Amino acid sequence: MLLYPFNYCPRSFYSSRAVLISLGITALVTIAVTIFCFQTKVDFTSCAGLFSVLGIVLFITGIVTAIVLAFKYIYWLHMLYAAIGAIVFTLFLAYDTQLVIGNRKHTIHPEEYVYGAMKIYTDIVYIFLNLLQIVGSRT
Repeated sequence: MLLYPFNYCPRSFYSSRAVLISLGITALVTIAVTIFCFQTKVDFTSCAGLFSVLGIVLFITGIVTAIVLAFKYIYWLHMLYAAIGAIVFTLFLAYDTQLVIGNRKHTIHPEEYVYGAMKIYTDIVYIFLNLLQIVGSRT
């Protein structure tokens, strides 16, 4: 019995080394942001408008990047988009972590812990994916 028809062999787009490097950087960034959010007096939750603007900038940059890369691949544009995405989602991680921690201007209700955990999880995944685009392109 054939598991893969027509001798199809699944392959990874990124090397194992790039994935492990991205995983390590993501873990370090996540730990550093979490420690920073626990001890800082800076309140990211009062900057919701700034984070909305950052999300819009990331969205428009993504659209422009997709249109340009559809016609011709430009290496630095792809890396710029991935770097902006990694930075923006790191800031989103700080915002969402402070929402979950509480004791700030805005917090989520303690019964919404699943919602808070999912927001933090998706931020971490997006940081990892953007770092993987940066690191994986070199290998």
